[in-house]
Amino acid sequence: MENKEGDLVRVDNNRFLADLHKLRSFGASGIGKGVVRPAYSQADMEAREWLAQQMRDAGLRVEVDPMGNLFGLTDGPSVLLGSHSDSQPEGGWLDGALGVIAALEVARASREAGGPAVSVVSFQDEEGRFGVTTGSAVWSGHLTMDQADVLCDHSGVPLAQARQVVPVTEAVDPAQFTGFIEMHIEQGPVLDSTGERIGVVTDIVGIRDMKITFEGQQNHAGTTPMHIRRDAFQAVSAFNHALNERFANVVTPATVWTVGHVSLHPNASSIVPGKAVFSMQWRDGDADRLGRMEQIIRDLAQEIADVRGMQVSFGTLLGLEPVAMDARLRTALEAGAETVAPDRWRQMPSGALHDATNVSRLMPVAMLFVPSINGISHAFEEDTAEDDLVAGLEVLAAAIDVLGG
Repeated sequence: MENKEGDLVRVDNNRFLADLHKLRSFGASGIGKGVVRPAYSQADMEAREWLAQQMRDAGLRVEVDPMGNLFGLTDGPSVLLGSHSDSQPEGGWLDGALGVIAALEVARASREAGGPAVSVVSFQDEEGRFGVTTGSAVWSGHLTMDQADVLCDHSGVPLAQARQVVPVTEAVDPAQFTGFIEMHIEQGPVLDSTGERIGVVTDIVGIRDMKITFEGQQNHAGTTPMHIRRDAFQAVSAFNHALNERFANVVTPATVWTVGHVSLHPNASSIVPGKAVFSMQWRDGDADRLGRMEQIIRDLAQEIADVRGMQVSFGTLLGLEPVAMDARLRTALEAGAETVAPDRWRQMPSGALHDATNVSRLMPVAMLFVPSINGISHAFEEDTAEDDLVAGLEVLAAAIDVLGG
């Protein structure tokens, strides 16, 4: 059936919600609606196998690239929809998964209606087990496969080893796609607190992420006087305490920074730690500010190491630049939002990082958000009202209608 002007791509809301809950079953935590589905885990690979079958059933051709990025492709030029289906070590059921299942539903509904050509993707390792949005970073050319393969997770497992479980078919050429739209939960409190149902993203902040290592002197915790200790954890503590003051005249209220992971050696109660490795991440919408923050971080860490008689070293700096959304795709989403949720949507930036940032290197991109209850994400409590999930799906379908008209 050929889609005629004025016809709608009519999504099946019940089918969409059923698939979303089915995907949650892969790695279900047993606590609320949480999931444990890190990249390349057994649960992740089982979920991807199930997703691949749903894509085939929808009439899409399945391809899997060496990173494990999973594509459901239609013939000829198409709009690419999707997100990711891996989770944080303790994750919510909607982060990424929502965008993948919404893409699947819109793609098959469009095929059923004879509508615009839509392809689907679930990118791998968006949650950063090995880096920053690793799967889409490699696909977009931001990282080479060789560069990615040497990245290790917090347990020391290299990506090259982890991705051996991937059932590779072939690489996917991005030239076949006319643009990329990613639907996602907001992962913040704005929409929930205002009672609005849809956020159309204007831009995505940039991010920098690197590991820093302080090396002091391992020693006895009972016999080593405090004034002569070269305690690596004390160096981390001093760094973290001083950083806020050093940033004061550089950052804005929207700038964020986080020490999120600390590893001590030998990590024993009766030993002064001789080595501390910690993650340092910062985000802002201005690339110049991100650079100035990097210099402050490096200078402060060196200063603390020098004062305390330690060595400091810096890991590979990973990151992505701020990205503005494409005007044409964004306008289509705004038209859909006004149709589905009149006067209950807004334009807004994304403070979270998404695969769309990488994909913007290859094609026009856009994003839409639905509310996160109490602004909670990256936690088992993450949730969104089903009516809002469906509203987001209908906005995405309406945007595809606009783009195909």
